[in-house]
Amino acid sequence: MNRLRWALADGATLTRRDLDHWARQPAQVVIGLLFPVMIMLMFGYLLGGGMTVPGGGSYREFLIPGTLALTMVFGLEGTFQAIKNDVAKGVTDRFRSMPMASSAVVVGRSVADLLNAVVSLAALVLCGLAVGWRWHSGLAAALAAVGLLLLLRFAMLWIGIWLGLVVRGEGALVAVQIVVWPLGFLSSTFAAPSTMPGWLGAIASWNPLSSTVGAARELFGNPGWGGSSWVEQHAILLAVLWPAALIAIFAPLSVHRYRGLDR
Repeated sequence: MNRLRWALADGATLTRRDLDHWARQPAQVVIGLLFPVMIMLMFGYLLGGGMTVPGGGSYREFLIPGTLALTMVFGLEGTFQAIKNDVAKGVTDRFRSMPMASSAVVVGRSVADLLNAVVSLAALVLCGLAVGWRWHSGLAAALAAVGLLLLLRFAMLWIGIWLGLVVRGEGALVAVQIVVWPLGFLSSTFAAPSTMPGWLGAIASWNPLSSTVGAARELFGNPGWGGSSWVEQHAILLAVLWPAALIAIFAPLSVHRYRGLDR
């Protein structure tokens, strides 16, 4: 119990350290919020008029849950860059030389980034409400959808932490973006997989992001992309299982990699 309390206290200290950095650099937070808002408005107003939702319904209400989930995935890049900068500047090595729990750095980063995701999600929800989006299944279902979105973000940030500890080189962020962006757009965020070629639609359907998007649309009561396959009919279940599996894999890998940085 003493070791657990020690680890929690150290993790809280590192969380406050990351939050203090954001407080001193508010422009970075604002820019991070403006990008997903721009994506939402661009697709909703510039392209939305030419999009048709399978089964009918407002494309804007189809779009907003997908944009919320996509923002949770793209948050991986910020986590990756923050960890990579700390490693490159020797900050991580200084932390490792101090008498603190070995998990504190990665746990502190994960909690701070999750709090940042809560702020981003709240801003996007307010933006969606301002452009006419609504949820239709009650407050409890809407909060459950928000919980699934944050669960996806929690899984993505552990992947970002692990990549930040593993990937080296000047072009590392670009390399991560080359992987993350196609996976983000190869989903049901902007279009129904049924409108894609068969093999591409199957990949999009099994994308973990698509499960969270489908679950959010169902819980918000917004138009969905339908479908009769198992993965399409069990979006809420998979929106829990996919992130849980990713956390179970990458959280231990991140802690293990942090402990072995000098090897």
